[in-house]
Amino acid sequence: MYIWQSDNWPKFSWDHQHLTPLLTRAHHEQGRLFGKMEALGFELRNEAWLRSLTEEVVKSSEIEGEILDTDMVRSSIARRLGMNIAGLIPADRNVEGVVEMTLDATRNYAAPLTKTRLLAWHAALFPGGRSGLHMVLPGQWRTDAQDPMQVVSGPLGRQRVHFEAPPADRLETEIEGFLSWFNAATTADPLLRAAMAHLWFVTIHPFEDGNGRIARAVTEMALAQGEQTSQRAYSMSAQIRKERKDYYELLERTQKSSLDITPWLEWFLACLARSLDEAQTRLDTALAKARFWERFGKEALNERQIKVLQRVMREDWQGMVSSSKWAKIAACSQDTAGRDIKDLLQRGALIQNAGGGRSTTYSVNLPGPP
Repeated sequence: MYIWQSDNWPKFSWDHQHLTPLLTRAHHEQGRLFGKMEALGFELRNEAWLRSLTEEVVKSSEIEGEILDTDMVRSSIARRLGMNIAGLIPADRNVEGVVEMTLDATRNYAAPLTKTRLLAWHAALFPGGRSGLHMVLPGQWRTDAQDPMQVVSGPLGRQRVHFEAPPADRLETEIEGFLSWFNAATTADPLLRAAMAHLWFVTIHPFEDGNGRIARAVTEMALAQGEQTSQRAYSMSAQIRKERKDYYELLERTQKSSLDITPWLEWFLACLARSLDEAQTRLDTALAKARFWERFGKEALNERQIKVLQRVMREDWQGMVSSSKWAKIAACSQDTAGRDIKDLLQRGALIQNAGGGRSTTYSVNLPGPP
Protein backbone atom coordinates (compact mmCIF):
# COMPACT_ATOMS: atom_id res chain seq x y z
CA MET A 1 0.00 0.00 0.00
CA TYR A 2 1.25 3.47 -0.88
CA ILE A 3 1.29 6.21 1.71
CA TRP A 4 -1.51 8.17 -0.01
CA GLN A 5 -3.81 5.14 0.31
CA SER A 6 -3.74 5.33 4.10
CA ASP A 7 -7.05 6.20 5.78
CA ASN A 8 -5.35 9.07 7.63
CA TRP A 9 -3.48 10.53 4.63
CA PRO A 10 -1.96 13.13 4.81
CA LYS A 11 -1.75 13.27 8.62
CA PHE A 12 2.00 12.76 9.01
CA SER A 13 3.61 11.86 12.32
CA TRP A 14 7.22 11.71 13.50
CA ASP A 15 9.43 11.16 16.53
CA HIS A 16 10.07 14.65 17.93
CA GLN A 17 12.66 13.48 20.43
CA HIS A 18 14.69 11.65 17.79
CA LEU A 19 14.72 14.66 15.45
CA THR A 20 15.52 17.34 18.05
CA PRO A 21 19.35 17.02 17.81
CA LEU A 22 19.19 17.16 13.99
CA LEU A 23 16.93 20.22 14.09
CA THR A 24 19.22 21.92 16.58
CA ARG A 25 22.26 21.28 14.41
CA ALA A 26 20.56 22.47 11.21
CA HIS A 27 19.30 25.68 12.80
CA HIS A 28 22.73 26.30 14.31
CA GLU A 29 24.40 25.91 10.91
CA GLN A 30 21.79 28.23 9.39
CA GLY A 31 22.65 30.89 11.96
CA ARG A 32 26.39 30.54 11.34
CA LEU A 33 25.87 30.83 7.59
CA PHE A 34 23.73 33.95 7.92
CA GLY A 35 26.39 35.49 10.16
CA LYS A 36 29.07 34.87 7.56
CA MET A 37 26.88 36.31 4.82
CA GLU A 38 26.49 39.48 6.86
CA ALA A 39 30.28 39.74 7.11
CA LEU A 40 30.63 39.74 3.33
CA GLY A 41 30.67 42.98 1.40
CA PHE A 42 27.90 43.80 -1.05
CA GLU A 43 29.70 42.39 -4.09
CA LEU A 44 30.77 39.16 -2.43
CA ARG A 45 27.29 38.65 -0.99
CA ASN A 46 25.75 39.05 -4.44
CA GLU A 47 28.32 36.67 -5.90
CA ALA A 48 27.45 34.05 -3.26
CA TRP A 49 23.75 34.55 -4.02
CA LEU A 50 24.33 34.20 -7.76
CA ARG A 51 26.47 31.09 -7.29
CA SER A 52 23.94 29.30 -5.04
CA LEU A 53 21.00 30.10 -7.35
CA THR A 54 22.98 28.89 -10.36
CA GLU A 55 23.78 25.66 -8.54
CA GLU A 56 20.16 25.22 -7.52
CA VAL A 57 18.92 25.50 -11.10
CA VAL A 58 21.67 23.35 -12.64
CA LYS A 59 21.68 20.60 -10.02
CA SER A 60 17.91 20.29 -9.66
CA SER A 61 17.71 19.62 -13.41
CA GLU A 62 20.71 17.32 -13.26
CA ILE A 63 18.98 15.15 -10.65
CA GLU A 64 16.42 14.34 -13.36
CA GLY A 65 19.10 13.70 -15.98
CA GLU A 66 18.80 17.07 -17.76
CA ILE A 67 22.09 18.89 -18.25
CA LEU A 68 21.87 22.68 -18.50
CA ASP A 69 24.61 25.04 -19.63
CA THR A 70 25.95 26.59 -16.41
CA ASP A 71 27.07 29.81 -18.11
CA MET A 72 23.61 30.27 -19.64
CA VAL A 73 21.97 29.73 -16.25
CA ARG A 74 24.34 32.15 -14.53
CA SER A 75 23.77 34.79 -17.22
CA SER A 76 19.99 34.42 -17.10
CA ILE A 77 19.91 34.78 -13.31
CA ALA A 78 22.30 37.75 -13.31
CA ARG A 79 20.19 39.62 -15.89
CA ARG A 80 16.98 38.99 -13.96
CA LEU A 81 18.57 40.15 -10.70
CA GLY A 82 20.08 43.23 -12.35
CA MET A 83 23.65 42.15 -11.59
CA ASN A 84 26.37 43.68 -13.71
CA ILE A 85 28.81 40.84 -14.34
CA ALA A 86 31.23 40.17 -17.16
CA GLY A 87 30.69 37.56 -19.84
CA LEU A 88 26.90 37.45 -20.00
CA ILE A 89 25.65 35.19 -22.80
CA PRO A 90 22.16 34.57 -24.23
CA ALA A 91 20.18 31.70 -22.71
CA ASP A 92 17.79 29.37 -24.52
CA ARG A 93 14.13 29.19 -23.55
CA ASN A 94 14.53 25.96 -21.58
CA VAL A 95 17.10 27.63 -19.32
CA GLU A 96 15.00 30.79 -19.05
CA GLY A 97 11.98 28.73 -17.99
CA VAL A 98 13.63 26.88 -15.10
CA VAL A 99 15.36 30.09 -13.96
CA GLU A 100 12.02 31.89 -14.00
CA MET A 101 10.47 29.20 -11.80
CA THR A 102 13.34 29.15 -9.31
CA LEU A 103 13.47 32.92 -8.94
CA ASP A 104 9.71 33.15 -8.53
CA ALA A 105 9.85 30.54 -5.76
CA THR A 106 12.69 32.24 -3.86
CA ARG A 107 12.20 35.95 -4.55
CA ASN A 108 8.40 35.91 -4.20
CA TYR A 109 8.35 33.52 -1.27
CA ALA A 110 5.85 35.68 0.67
CA ALA A 111 3.16 35.39 -2.01
CA PRO A 112 0.68 32.51 -1.67
CA LEU A 113 1.36 29.31 -3.56
CA THR A 114 -1.62 28.81 -5.88
CA LYS A 115 -2.79 26.45 -8.61
CA THR A 116 -2.18 29.18 -11.17
CA ARG A 117 1.37 29.60 -9.96
CA LEU A 118 2.14 25.87 -10.04
CA LEU A 119 0.71 25.56 -13.54
CA ALA A 120 2.80 28.55 -14.68
CA TRP A 121 5.93 26.89 -13.27
CA HIS A 122 5.14 23.74 -15.20
CA ALA A 123 4.56 25.69 -18.42
CA ALA A 124 7.90 27.46 -17.88
CA LEU A 125 9.68 24.09 -17.55
CA PHE A 126 8.31 22.83 -20.89
CA PRO A 127 8.09 25.86 -23.22
CA GLY A 128 8.16 23.66 -26.31
CA GLY A 129 5.69 21.11 -25.01
CA ARG A 130 8.33 18.38 -25.01
CA SER A 131 10.32 16.42 -22.44
CA GLY A 132 13.11 14.82 -24.41
CA LEU A 133 11.40 12.84 -27.17
CA HIS A 134 8.02 12.83 -25.45
CA MET A 135 5.18 15.31 -25.79
CA VAL A 136 4.06 17.03 -22.57
CA LEU A 137 0.98 19.13 -21.90
CA PRO A 138 2.63 22.27 -20.44
CA GLY A 139 0.77 24.06 -17.67
CA GLN A 140 -1.79 21.29 -17.17
CA TRP A 141 -2.42 18.63 -14.53
CA ARG A 142 -1.96 15.08 -15.71
CA THR A 143 -5.12 13.37 -16.92
CA ASP A 144 -6.63 9.92 -16.56
CA ALA A 145 -5.00 9.11 -19.90
CA GLN A 146 -1.77 8.70 -17.92
CA ASP A 147 -3.33 6.52 -15.19
CA PRO A 148 -1.86 4.73 -13.49
CA MET A 149 0.91 7.35 -13.15
CA GLN A 150 3.97 5.31 -12.19
CA VAL A 151 7.62 6.04 -11.52
CA VAL A 152 9.51 3.19 -13.16
CA SER A 153 13.05 2.19 -14.10
CA GLY A 154 14.64 -0.56 -16.14
CA PRO A 155 14.28 -1.80 -19.73
CA LEU A 156 10.90 -2.29 -21.37
CA GLY A 157 9.36 -5.56 -20.28
CA ARG A 158 11.46 -5.74 -17.12
CA GLN A 159 10.55 -2.42 -15.58
CA ARG A 160 10.47 -1.94 -11.84
CA VAL A 161 7.68 0.19 -10.38
CA HIS A 162 9.07 2.45 -7.66
CA PHE A 163 5.90 4.40 -6.99
CA GLU A 164 2.34 4.80 -8.19
CA ALA A 165 0.67 8.21 -7.75
CA PRO A 166 -2.95 8.93 -6.79
CA PRO A 167 -5.37 8.66 -9.75
CA ALA A 168 -6.04 11.81 -11.76
CA ASP A 169 -9.63 12.12 -10.52
CA ARG A 170 -8.25 12.83 -7.04
CA LEU A 171 -5.84 15.57 -8.11
CA GLU A 172 -8.07 18.60 -7.54
CA THR A 173 -8.85 17.47 -3.99
CA GLU A 174 -5.22 16.55 -3.29
CA ILE A 175 -3.83 19.85 -4.61
CA GLU A 176 -6.41 21.91 -2.72
CA GLY A 177 -5.52 20.13 0.51
CA PHE A 178 -1.80 20.64 -0.04
CA LEU A 179 -2.13 24.34 -0.91
CA SER A 180 -4.46 24.98 2.03
CA TRP A 181 -1.85 23.50 4.37
CA PHE A 182 1.10 25.26 2.70
CA ASN A 183 -0.51 28.71 2.79
CA ALA A 184 -1.92 28.46 6.32
CA ALA A 185 -0.33 30.24 9.26
CA THR A 186 1.61 27.71 11.31
CA THR A 187 3.87 27.34 14.32
CA ALA A 188 5.52 24.24 12.87
CA ASP A 189 9.31 24.22 12.61
CA PRO A 190 10.11 25.71 9.17
CA LEU A 191 12.67 23.01 8.35
CA LEU A 192 10.23 20.19 9.09
CA ARG A 193 7.62 22.07 7.08
CA ALA A 194 9.96 22.27 4.06
CA ALA A 195 10.70 18.54 4.29
CA MET A 196 6.99 17.69 4.52
CA ALA A 197 6.13 19.99 1.61
CA HIS A 198 8.67 18.22 -0.57
CA LEU A 199 7.39 14.74 0.28
CA TRP A 200 3.71 15.69 0.08
CA PHE A 201 3.95 17.40 -3.30
CA VAL A 202 6.07 14.74 -4.99
CA THR A 203 3.70 12.08 -3.65
CA ILE A 204 0.67 13.81 -5.21
CA HIS A 205 2.71 13.88 -8.45
CA PRO A 206 0.23 16.22 -10.18
CA PHE A 207 2.06 16.58 -13.51
CA GLU A 208 2.95 14.22 -16.30
CA ASP A 209 6.60 15.31 -15.95
CA GLY A 210 8.63 17.83 -13.94
CA ASN A 211 7.27 16.85 -10.51
CA GLY A 212 10.70 16.49 -8.90
CA ARG A 213 11.95 19.89 -10.07
CA ILE A 214 8.74 21.61 -8.98
CA ALA A 215 8.82 19.80 -5.62
CA ARG A 216 12.34 21.15 -5.06
CA ALA A 217 11.17 24.66 -6.04
CA VAL A 218 8.38 24.34 -3.47
CA THR A 219 11.02 23.25 -0.94
CA GLU A 220 13.16 26.30 -1.74
CA MET A 221 10.11 28.51 -1.28
CA ALA A 222 9.37 26.94 2.11
CA LEU A 223 13.00 27.38 3.22
CA ALA A 224 12.96 31.04 2.09
CA GLN A 225 9.75 31.60 4.06
CA GLY A 226 11.36 30.15 7.17
CA GLU A 227 14.48 32.28 6.72
CA GLN A 228 12.50 35.37 5.69
CA THR A 229 14.97 36.22 2.94
CA SER A 230 15.23 35.66 -0.79
CA GLN A 231 19.04 35.66 -0.75
CA ARG A 232 20.11 32.06 -1.07
CA ALA A 233 23.54 31.23 0.31
CA TYR A 234 23.29 27.47 -0.21
CA SER A 235 21.74 24.99 -2.62
CA MET A 236 19.75 22.07 -1.27
CA SER A 237 19.50 20.55 -4.74
CA ALA A 238 23.30 20.56 -5.12
CA GLN A 239 23.56 18.38 -2.01
CA ILE A 240 20.66 16.16 -3.09
CA ARG A 241 22.47 15.65 -6.41
CA LYS A 242 25.49 14.33 -4.51
CA GLU A 243 23.22 12.00 -2.55
CA ARG A 244 20.79 11.19 -5.37
CA LYS A 245 20.78 7.42 -4.75
CA ASP A 246 19.88 7.88 -1.07
CA TYR A 247 17.33 10.54 -2.01
CA TYR A 248 15.39 8.26 -4.34
CA GLU A 249 15.67 5.27 -2.01
CA LEU A 250 14.32 7.27 0.96
CA LEU A 251 11.45 8.63 -1.13
CA GLU A 252 10.51 5.17 -2.32
CA ARG A 253 10.66 3.62 1.16
CA THR A 254 8.69 6.49 2.66
CA GLN A 255 6.01 6.41 -0.03
CA LYS A 256 5.56 2.66 0.55
CA SER A 257 5.54 2.94 4.33
CA SER A 258 3.33 4.37 7.06
CA LEU A 259 2.49 7.99 7.84
CA ASP A 260 5.35 8.03 10.36
CA ILE A 261 7.87 9.89 8.22
CA THR A 262 10.68 10.13 10.78
CA PRO A 263 13.30 8.48 8.48
CA TRP A 264 12.52 10.93 5.66
CA LEU A 265 12.73 13.93 7.98
CA GLU A 266 15.96 12.59 9.47
CA TRP A 267 17.59 12.29 6.06
CA PHE A 268 16.29 15.67 4.89
CA LEU A 269 17.64 17.51 7.95
CA ALA A 270 21.02 15.78 7.70
CA CYS A 271 21.23 16.55 3.98
CA LEU A 272 20.33 20.19 4.67
CA ALA A 273 23.02 20.42 7.37
CA ARG A 274 25.61 19.06 4.93
CA SER A 275 24.50 21.63 2.36
CA LEU A 276 24.92 24.40 4.93
CA ASP A 277 28.39 23.09 5.85
CA GLU A 278 29.42 23.15 2.20
CA ALA A 279 28.17 26.72 1.82
CA GLN A 280 30.09 27.85 4.89
CA THR A 281 33.32 26.38 3.54
CA ARG A 282 32.81 28.35 0.33
CA LEU A 283 32.07 31.55 2.21
CA ASP A 284 35.20 31.06 4.33
CA THR A 285 37.20 30.79 1.11
CA ALA A 286 35.48 33.87 -0.33
CA LEU A 287 36.29 35.86 2.80
CA ALA A 288 39.91 34.70 2.69
CA LYS A 289 40.20 35.78 -0.97
CA ALA A 290 38.67 39.16 -0.11
CA ARG A 291 41.24 39.69 2.67
CA PHE A 292 44.01 38.59 0.28
CA TRP A 293 43.05 41.28 -2.25
CA GLU A 294 42.57 43.87 0.50
CA ARG A 295 46.27 43.43 1.21
CA PHE A 296 47.82 42.77 -2.18
CA GLY A 297 45.44 44.99 -4.10
CA LYS A 298 47.26 47.92 -2.49
CA GLU A 299 50.67 46.69 -3.67
CA ALA A 300 52.17 47.32 -7.09
CA LEU A 301 51.57 43.96 -8.72
CA ASN A 302 52.11 43.79 -12.46
CA GLU A 303 49.35 42.84 -14.91
CA ARG A 304 50.70 39.30 -15.35
CA GLN A 305 50.70 38.66 -11.61
CA ILE A 306 47.16 39.96 -11.22
CA LYS A 307 45.93 37.91 -14.18
CA VAL A 308 47.45 34.63 -12.98
CA LEU A 309 46.43 35.11 -9.36
CA GLN A 310 42.85 35.80 -10.38
CA ARG A 311 42.85 32.70 -12.58
CA VAL A 312 44.22 30.28 -9.98
CA MET A 313 41.86 31.64 -7.33
CA ARG A 314 38.77 30.79 -9.38
CA GLU A 315 36.62 27.92 -8.14
CA ASP A 316 37.14 25.91 -11.31
CA TRP A 317 40.94 25.97 -10.99
CA GLN A 318 42.39 22.50 -10.42
CA GLY A 319 45.82 21.60 -9.11
CA MET A 320 48.74 23.83 -8.17
CA VAL A 321 50.51 26.51 -10.17
CA SER A 322 53.95 25.88 -11.66
CA SER A 323 56.28 28.18 -13.57
CA SER A 324 55.25 26.54 -16.85
CA LYS A 325 51.54 27.03 -16.10
CA TRP A 326 52.28 30.60 -15.09
CA ALA A 327 54.07 31.25 -18.40
CA LYS A 328 51.17 29.77 -20.36
CA ILE A 329 48.45 31.78 -18.56
CA ALA A 330 50.41 35.03 -18.62
CA ALA A 331 51.66 34.45 -22.19
CA CYS A 332 55.25 35.16 -21.14
CA SER A 333 58.62 33.42 -21.13
CA GLN A 334 59.66 30.89 -18.47
CA ASP A 335 62.25 33.33 -17.12
CA THR A 336 59.66 36.09 -16.75
CA ALA A 337 57.32 33.66 -15.00
CA GLY A 338 60.13 32.75 -12.61
CA ARG A 339 60.74 36.40 -11.72
CA ASP A 340 57.02 37.02 -11.15
CA ILE A 341 56.79 34.01 -8.86
CA LYS A 342 59.95 34.90 -6.92
CA ASP A 343 58.59 38.41 -6.32
CA LEU A 344 55.30 37.05 -4.98
CA LEU A 345 57.10 34.54 -2.75
CA GLN A 346 59.05 37.40 -1.20
CA ARG A 347 55.85 39.40 -0.66
CA GLY A 348 54.13 36.41 0.95
CA ALA A 349 51.43 36.16 -1.72
CA LEU A 350 52.58 32.68 -2.76
CA ILE A 351 54.03 29.75 -0.84
CA GLN A 352 56.17 26.96 -2.25
CA ASN A 353 54.72 23.47 -1.90
CA ALA A 354 56.71 20.42 -0.85
CA GLY A 355 58.98 19.04 -3.55
CA GLY A 356 61.40 20.83 -5.82
CA GLY A 357 63.23 20.90 -9.10
CA ARG A 358 61.12 20.72 -12.21
CA SER A 359 58.12 19.60 -10.14
CA THR A 360 58.12 22.70 -7.93
CA THR A 361 54.61 24.08 -7.48
CA TYR A 362 53.12 27.01 -5.61
CA SER A 363 49.86 27.88 -3.87
CA VAL A 364 48.19 31.18 -3.11
CA ASN A 365 48.84 32.11 0.51
CA LEU A 366 45.27 32.82 1.63
CA PRO A 367 44.95 34.30 5.11
CA GLY A 368 43.35 32.25 7.87
CA PRO A 369 40.28 33.29 9.89
CA PRO A 370 40.60 36.76 11.47
